[in-house]
Amino acid sequence: MKIKNLLLVSIFLFTISGFSQVTKKFIDTGSVSNQFDYLITKSNKYQVYKVVELNWLTKLKSNVLDSISESKNSILTNLSTIDSQKKTIEQLENSLATSEVTIQTLTNENQSISLAGIQLSKSFFKTLMFSIIGILIISLFFFITKFKQSNRVTIQTKETLKEVEEEFETHRKIALEREQKVMRKLQDELNKQKKE
Repeated sequence: MKIKNLLLVSIFLFTISGFSQVTKKFIDTGSVSNQFDYLITKSNKYQVYKVVELNWLTKLKSNVLDSISESKNSILTNLSTIDSQKKTIEQLENSLATSEVTIQTLTNENQSISLAGIQLSKSFFKTLMFSIIGILIISLFFFITKFKQSNRVTIQTKETLKEVEEEFETHRKIALEREQKVMRKLQDELNKQKKE
């Protein structure tokens, strides 16, 4: 009977030790929050406390530190990306400002014309050119009119001169004939006086 009891006690002890030797495995997948929830729900209770296996705490600590390290790396990467994007934004803003200045300059140049080194707006330039052309056309008509008047006066003067020359020629011929007659008479008188 002793053997029976001994056998029974040893089976009982092996069974209890087998059950007590069964360790629960800690899940280390999922979010840190899920791991904490698992740790709290699966840990043993002692009075108002929770008894947590040391390897679970070590594994959780390692996972939390890894998550913190990944978060720090992610933050550093994001900060680096933000800095690079800020630099890119500044470059783009500078480029935009330069482009706007260039566009404004080109617009001003497009809306103005350089005349003798002076920038004039197109509307003022058009007004100036049309005024100059108008003045030149009016001057042309004025000079054409004056030329025609002068030409008329010149033609009349030539005709008058021709008439005066003809009158003068006629008068000269008459005067020459008269002078010849008078000279002839004088010569005749002189000849008469010599004979007498």
